[in-house]
Amino acid sequence: MRIDIITVLPEMIERTLNCSIIGRAQERGLLELRLHQLRDYSTDKWKRVDDYPFGGEPGMVMQIEPIDRIITELKSEREYDDVIYTSPDGQKFDQPMANELSLLSNIIILCGHYKGIDYRIREHLITREISIGDYVLTGGELAAAVMTDAIARLIPGVLNDAGSALSDTFQDNLLAPPVYTRPAEYKGWRVPDVLLSGHEANIAKWRMEQALERTKRLRPDLLED
Repeated sequence: MRIDIITVLPEMIERTLNCSIIGRAQERGLLELRLHQLRDYSTDKWKRVDDYPFGGEPGMVMQIEPIDRIITELKSEREYDDVIYTSPDGQKFDQPMANELSLLSNIIILCGHYKGIDYRIREHLITREISIGDYVLTGGELAAAVMTDAIARLIPGVLNDAGSALSDTFQDNLLAPPVYTRPAEYKGWRVPDVLLSGHEANIAKWRMEQALERTKRLRPDLLED
């Protein structure tokens, strides 16, 4: 899978996406990640990519020209399944969406900045707008990093245990059950006996019961969905 991220602050996410599991996925050729400096596509001698909004509102707006230039260049090199814009008013990013995007071959993520982007970009160049939550960040870089991490770990071979991702929280619209490891007892705090029993059916039943109980208590909205 290849993910191209267009940003004015590539250094903000470069280290994050080049370490740990995502870094190893790139080293193993399972993920190709490219960060593109939008300012490189500006024709302004100061490399500006923003301007004042028409209508006199406060703030600055990202210009259409440099964004069109880079997206056109990337599309001339390969076919992209989605061109995503990180926006607080986009569709809410969740695990099912991460699952869906992980099946694609090539995607572009455009990081928003300033007051936003010229709306013509959203009308003519973007195929999907995604938000990671109902709040506003200084830019879309952190949102792009979050989405890339969530998507990349689902690519076959990225995790050592393929079943690990399938048991994550939200995969079945449920929170994950509690997990424990050695020692079996610490300061009088014991691991539930069923997990030490070796009885697979009882353990599976316990895990489902715990997942349902935790979801009902902590995130009842998931059960309503």
